[in-house]
Amino acid sequence: MLASLRFPAERSRGRRYPEPRHPYRNDFQRDRDRVIHSRAFRRLENKTQVFPAGLSDHFRNRLTHTIEVAQIARTVASVLGLNESLTEALALVHDIGHPPFAHAGEDELDRILQGYGERFNHNLHALRIVELFESKYARFPGLNLTFEVREGIVKHSRDYAPGEAPEADEYLPGQRPPLEAQLIDLCDEIAYNTADLDDAYSAGLLSAGDLREAVPEFDALYEEAEGHFPGAPERIRIHEIVRHLVNHLVSGLIEGTSENARSLGVQCCDDVRLAPGRIVRFSERTGWTTKALKVVLRRLVYQSDMVMEERSGWTRKIAELFEYLMRRPDAMPDSYREETEGMPPHRAVCDYIAGMTDGFFIRSYETLIEGK
Repeated sequence: MLASLRFPAERSRGRRYPEPRHPYRNDFQRDRDRVIHSRAFRRLENKTQVFPAGLSDHFRNRLTHTIEVAQIARTVASVLGLNESLTEALALVHDIGHPPFAHAGEDELDRILQGYGERFNHNLHALRIVELFESKYARFPGLNLTFEVREGIVKHSRDYAPGEAPEADEYLPGQRPPLEAQLIDLCDEIAYNTADLDDAYSAGLLSAGDLREAVPEFDALYEEAEGHFPGAPERIRIHEIVRHLVNHLVSGLIEGTSENARSLGVQCCDDVRLAPGRIVRFSERTGWTTKALKVVLRRLVYQSDMVMEERSGWTRKIAELFEYLMRRPDAMPDSYREETEGMPPHRAVCDYIAGMTDGFFIRSYETLIEGK
């Protein structure tokens, strides 16, 4: 549909440290593979999405969520005629900057850093990971990803004005990223809205009645499922509805993006960069559906007593461990302290905690704070 807006690998601005071309993988495919083989990507398996791992073995974690985003993004890119390799690389890397314990961890680290005149943002931290902390190559620091993938890490969910964030100034502030990067934010939204609905239903935090009342599209799909599968258990009908809901949102994303591109008259990937706003969007109908899902999930899931109690506990513990490591930096590994020598102490401690899995955080807290 939008093949003329595809960002071709051969137009990449290249890598920070030049490398010879690979004989049968393009640069974005190589970036995808470097992300998959990184430690930060593996750590996503033990990072909370919404529900902690101990509650159920079946709920999404940050890694399974990332895989779902990649699947949705590849589908959308394929239908629209965009660059699937670039899209997949960006989908797989988009969450590697998340600290332990989901948004509770990010919000608490941000609160702490504000006391030092800085901020914590998981996208900008992901850039630090691929540039500084993933040390696997003899010829260069970091993963040496292409400009477009690094730009997409920084800008997939928002644009930056010149001077707004020093870390973003290298990545064409004031311009839009390629469509492949713009896709990631809304594919992420599709993935977490539908997955959180599925997991929250299994956790007993919301009922089919709650969803039917709050989300008209869910209500229509529920009636359809009742008509087609009158004898099926409700949990099976819910699975059917979630599957159709994903299809509804993906179709709306494809439709809305295509219509917007046509209305703006963009003809090539250079036009995408200079467009007055983002081109990727939902159709009007699916836009209302995703807003309704967000409202009901926020009210009944993210602000539920169970989730808020978990959040409060981990927030307190992150603050305690941060304070301890500021007093006792020798508690961090020698190799890490050597790696961050010259970095402000608060930044080194923040990056150390942000890189932890949930499990490693718990072990560190129990050892250092509780003395177990």
